[in-house]
Amino acid sequence: MASSPTKQKVVIVGAGPVGSLAALYAAARGDDVEVYELRGDLRSDSTVPLNFTKSINLSLSDRGITAMKGSGRETLINNILQETVPIYGRMIHGKENGELWEAPQAYDVHGRNNHSADRGMLNNALLDELERSPNIKLFFDHKLTGADFRTNRAWFECRSPGEAPAPGSSGRYPEIEVSFDFLIGADGAHSAARFHMMKFARVDYQQEYIDTLWCEFRIAPSPENDFMISPDHLHIWPGKEFMFIALPSVDKSFTCTLFAPAIHYATLERSTQDLLEFFAVHFPGVCPELIKPNELIEQFTTNPHLPLISIKCKPHHYNSSVVIVGDAAHAVLPFYGQGLNAGLEDIQVLFKYLDKHGVYDSSTAGDPTSRALAREAAFQDYTEHRSVDAHAINDLSKQNYLEMRWAVKQPLYRIRKYIEEALYHYLPSLGWQTQYTRVSFSNQRYSEIVQTNRRQARILGLAFGSTVLSALTAVGILMWKNPTRFSSSSLLAVLKQPLRRLGGVLARNAS
Repeated sequence: MASSPTKQKVVIVGAGPVGSLAALYAAARGDDVEVYELRGDLRSDSTVPLNFTKSINLSLSDRGITAMKGSGRETLINNILQETVPIYGRMIHGKENGELWEAPQAYDVHGRNNHSADRGMLNNALLDELERSPNIKLFFDHKLTGADFRTNRAWFECRSPGEAPAPGSSGRYPEIEVSFDFLIGADGAHSAARFHMMKFARVDYQQEYIDTLWCEFRIAPSPENDFMISPDHLHIWPGKEFMFIALPSVDKSFTCTLFAPAIHYATLERSTQDLLEFFAVHFPGVCPELIKPNELIEQFTTNPHLPLISIKCKPHHYNSSVVIVGDAAHAVLPFYGQGLNAGLEDIQVLFKYLDKHGVYDSSTAGDPTSRALAREAAFQDYTEHRSVDAHAINDLSKQNYLEMRWAVKQPLYRIRKYIEEALYHYLPSLGWQTQYTRVSFSNQRYSEIVQTNRRQARILGLAFGSTVLSALTAVGILMWKNPTRFSSSSLLAVLKQPLRRLGGVLARNAS
């Protein structure tokens, strides 16, 4: 049965962090909430993740934290943040003339930080909070098998642990029917909720697997139970076509990931010697300094080699009955650390529009028809607002992969970063910030950040162009007036003067 006229019954498919936050938002507004999860209790060690591995550590930024604070659970947020490791920038690793080197790159000139968080810890904390909420019910081992979004009914297979399909049921598990006022699909990139919604809504859908696989590794704590490398940074070993990264964990270990095209994985899988040589050449200082050769081989052999998917779709809803959030609506690549943060922000934006359109006002609470119309208008606003931003962060994440695996070592990237940070630090009235700062340390819309960054890039381009043009013009005038006095060496000397001054400013800002 649906809820009483004064309450809504909300069904949420997916008990991950995004679905759990949606349940907290709905419950705080008085809704009766039921959360259905395909897997067993995610807090149990016996529950196998859908990709058969632990996920890479999550990067929790201001955007995601702000969204969680919107649930009104301040104690919950504080407890979660106490179980994270603050990271203040990137540490780039390399080797030159036989010597290992590392170079830090701060995320923010004002010292702000992201948080390296274990997905299991975050999910467990949220689920514990759900269990403490009287108007939230959790149902694990329930698979969404069908939905009618015109009559607001859904069907779930009940897969209790150890339970076999009923005799004579053609291998089917027992099924239950659940009614709802609206359903939130938060069940990941391969969303069943989205699949069934697409039977009713005309959804434009784009799915892409990039030519990159990932495999997880672990750097154990030191014999003294301390971090082996700086815990304040995301560590990157860039390799142009591939990269190795490491994120700190609260147990003093590092969760590491190798990202590389499938052809490289095919080569490394054939020979352990090739694997060790590959790491020695491209990721100096990892093996044997941080991971012993036998451990590296074992982890590469044992841990799965998994693909990376990105998804764009629109709309994110159908009528007043269903809306999709998180990876179900916009799976993004992990290279900006915004997948989780964007999903959590979805919930904040969604309920902002539900509030704005009066879904929880007393004037609509007693009138199911008016409430449904208000909900449909809210869902429409959510789709129009969020799909643009979801597509923007999807594109930014793809671009950031190139930056992380190669551009971070290039002079032009560093020059632009230094200039933008200097303008942000010394001339804050200009409103100039790096793209990364806007994404990670603000709640500005992703789509607006893209537009702002393009405008800043044009301005920088013009500034560089005018500087060079001024220098060339001055040289041209001098050569025209004194053609016999200028050799190629003297021309270079004149051109170097403004470049030296610019380099001095950049060097001071960098230090």
